[in-house]
Amino acid sequence: MALKIRLARGGSKKRPYYRIVVADSTSPRDGRFIEKIGSYNPILPKDHADRVTLNTERVTYWMGVGAKPTDRVLRFLDAAGLAKREARNNPEKALPGKKRQEREAAEVEAKKAAEEAAAAEKAAAEEAPADAPAEEAPAEEAVAS
Repeated sequence: MALKIRLARGGSKKRPYYRIVVADSTSPRDGRFIEKIGSYNPILPKDHADRVTLNTERVTYWMGVGAKPTDRVLRFLDAAGLAKREARNNPEKALPGKKRQEREAAEVEAKKAAEEAAAAEKAAAEEAPADAPAEEAPAEEAVAS
């Protein structure tokens, strides 16, 4: 039997209240549990003493028996000094999704193509004016006479 130390939700709609319980990992979230070992009231301010309450003796007992805390409960235990939670780092979390990366790559290619076309037009425009003044000069002389 795999034991978990986890949160069981209580309270009414939009007013959550959680019990910290030891339960079998296959039992429902708000269903059967073995023992209540604390509570968590997220509505209270973060510095309030009753926001998280734990029965430290029972927590150490159940962890000694092999109960594994969930990540949220492990945060509470780390704050209480009962367990150590390693900080997590996911640098890929901030990266955009696959579709957005494809869209951005297509935009970059379109910009490059537009810049190359503009450069080609500019080069063609630089060559054309060199020929054009030679043709325009006789026309100006004809108008002057």
